[in-house]
Amino acid sequence: MSRISEITRESWIMSTFPEWGTWLNEEIEETKVESGTVAMWWLGCTGVWFKTPAGCNFTIDLWCGNGKRTHGNGKMAVGHQMANMSGVRKMQPNLRAVPFVLDPFAVKQVDAVLATHYHQDHMSAEYAAHVINSNMTTNDEKGNEVPVPFIGPKKSVELWQKWGVPADRCRIVKPGDRIKMKDVEIVVLDSFDRTCLVTTDDTSENREELTGICPTDMDDKAVNYLIKTPGGNIYHSGDSHYSIYFAKHGKDHDIDVAFGSYGENPVGISDKMTSCDILRMAEALRCNVVIPIHYDVWTNFMADPAEIEVLYNMKKDRLDYKFHPFFWEVGGKYVYPTDKDKKHYHHPRGFEDCFENPQNIPFRSCL
Repeated sequence: MSRISEITRESWIMSTFPEWGTWLNEEIEETKVESGTVAMWWLGCTGVWFKTPAGCNFTIDLWCGNGKRTHGNGKMAVGHQMANMSGVRKMQPNLRAVPFVLDPFAVKQVDAVLATHYHQDHMSAEYAAHVINSNMTTNDEKGNEVPVPFIGPKKSVELWQKWGVPADRCRIVKPGDRIKMKDVEIVVLDSFDRTCLVTTDDTSENREELTGICPTDMDDKAVNYLIKTPGGNIYHSGDSHYSIYFAKHGKDHDIDVAFGSYGENPVGISDKMTSCDILRMAEALRCNVVIPIHYDVWTNFMADPAEIEVLYNMKKDRLDYKFHPFFWEVGGKYVYPTDKDKKHYHHPRGFEDCFENPQNIPFRSCL
């Protein structure tokens, strides 16, 4: 039988998806994190994998889903958060713009699954299913072997449980809580995700009426995290918008690296921080490095991070900035403080062993 006759749509999908296969899974497993450092990998959107010298592996906002895959009826759910925000009804063209760089079903060990909030691009039923069905375990603060926990605000926990994650595997957190695991301590902080405030549980015509009601449930819907590691303190802001209260977090905590959700907001929508907001956040948090994320994933929110760099260079001397931005690539590794002075990431270029073995060419003049 010819190869052509054997190829089907299903065989094509299985042979090409996820696009990176287990390449990144293997890299993370094989990475030895040096004492006094912390390693991080960007998984797309706001998803980040963390690994410490003691082998503490955990993820925040790992997501394995899609955006739009069909035009359908061309309409958005009436109660979608964007529809609530601006009254839009036409479907937003948010197609996923980046590859899947991690195979969630090939993860061999993780010590915790964390989410900042419950929006679709920050949680993964597929990843949850693998962690649960593989009977993955970790060790608690006392060294006892326990099932891997799922950690997040109330609404995230409710969604995990709706998917089938047992209640005793979940931990609801709110600002002020602290979580310890191996050589890591996670401090739960306030979120400033105002899109969460206009998110209703029901997305039908019968959705909750928000008009005139003062929201009081931000802490149930979203949180930020400060991750204290042997290599430094990392601030994950989830989908937070800019808030002057970043300055409070910056005064209360020493922050080395801060992640901020950056994007080009379509007209009528305010869902991501702008380039100015990213710089203001970094200044307020008093961090050493600010890393924009989230701008990569949605086709209709994609932004050019070079805009941040241009503004930074315009302002850094006049405003005496004590931080600098770092521009990452999805699937890339960042080690702090080893890489603290880097400004741009480039994936490994390879060919380090050129001319170390015999060539097979007609003449050197071919080169």
